[in-house]
Amino acid sequence: MSQTNTTTKKDLIERIASKTGVKRHDVKSVVQGFLDEVIAELGRGHRLEFRDFGVFEVRDRAARTAQNPKTLEQVRVPARRSVRFKVGRLMRDRIETPGASSSARAPEPVAAR
Repeated sequence: MSQTNTTTKKDLIERIASKTGVKRHDVKSVVQGFLDEVIAELGRGHRLEFRDFGVFEVRDRAARTAQNPKTLEQVRVPARRSVRFKVGRLMRDRIETPGASSSARAPEPVAAR
C-alpha cells in the first residue's frame, strides 16, 4: 500500500512564492482570489474549463430511494447538486506515468514582475 502525501494550499503558496520571487502575501491573495472565483462560478452553475488540467461542472442529482444496509429500511435521498471534475490530458498523462517526462508541454515558470 502506498503512502499518500498531502499538499496544502499553504505549501503551494510557499512553492509559488519561492519559484517566482513574488511575496508570499501577494501569492496568497491571488490564489485565494482564484479559488473564490472558482467557487462563485460553480455556485452560479457555470462550467469551468482549464485546458490540459480539467473541467469542473455542476451536476444535478435526482432524488432517489436508497436502502440502509444494516436495517434494510428504505430511505429517501433528496435531489442535490454536486461538482464533477473531469481530468484533462496533461494531468492524466502525468498521473498515469508518474516521474516520467511527459510528451505534453511542461508548464512554463511564471516570471516575477
